[in-house]
Amino acid sequence: MPVVAETPTSPADGAPIRPANAPPAPLAERLRRLRTARGWTLAQAAKACAVARSTLSKIENAQMSPTYELLLKLADGFGLGIGELLAADDAGPAHGGGRRSLARPGSGDGSPEFEFGGCAHRPLCADLAGKRMQPYLSRVLGPGAAPAGWSRHDGEEFLYVLAGRVQVLTEFYAPAELGPGEGCYLDSRMGHRVERLGDEEPRLLWIATRPQAGDAP
Repeated sequence: MPVVAETPTSPADGAPIRPANAPPAPLAERLRRLRTARGWTLAQAAKACAVARSTLSKIENAQMSPTYELLLKLADGFGLGIGELLAADDAGPAHGGGRRSLARPGSGDGSPEFEFGGCAHRPLCADLAGKRMQPYLSRVLGPGAAPAGWSRHDGEEFLYVLAGRVQVLTEFYAPAELGPGEGCYLDSRMGHRVERLGDEEPRLLWIATRPQAGDAP
C-alpha cells in the first residue's frame, strides 16, 4: 500500500516505514518484547523470520527501517498479522471458534499509524491473525513525502478514494486520476506508486493481499 525494487513505497510495496505520531522506535521495542516472550535468541528469531541475524539486530536497535517485504517476513516468523506486529500492545486472542473483526469509527483498532513511502497507514482489524488481506485506512501525505521510483512486491492491492484526489502511476499504463468514489485494483508485482493531487489531504481505504504458501507465482 504504495518504489523498482530500488526504493519501494506503500503498505503493500515494501517501502521503508517509520512511526507517525508514536514514541521513537516502537517497532524495535515491539520486536524485542515478542522475541523475549518466546524465549528466542536473536539467532533463533532470525531463522524463524528467514532474515539475517545482523538485519534483525539492526531493526531491534532502531538502526534501520524495514521494507514492507521485510515486515511481512517478520510478521510470518512471529505468527502475527501486520497490524498485530505494529500494535503497541499485545492483541487479544486472534480467533477461537470463528473469524470476525470489526472496524469502527474512532476505535483506533489498537494499532499506531505508520508511514510507508509518502502515505500514513493505520492497520484495520489488527486483532485477527492469519488474514489473507490487510486493510488500511490511509492518508496520502504532501508533495515530496514519497521516495522516487516504483514499488514492486508480491500480491495484489486495491485502493478506494474516500476524500481528496490522487494519481495512480503504473509501469504499463497511463496515469489515472481518481477522486471520491473511485478506485483501482492492481497486480503489485507491476511497478506502481500513488501521488497526491490538490491541497486536500486524500484519504483512502487500502487493501493489500498477503501471498500464502502454495500460492501460484
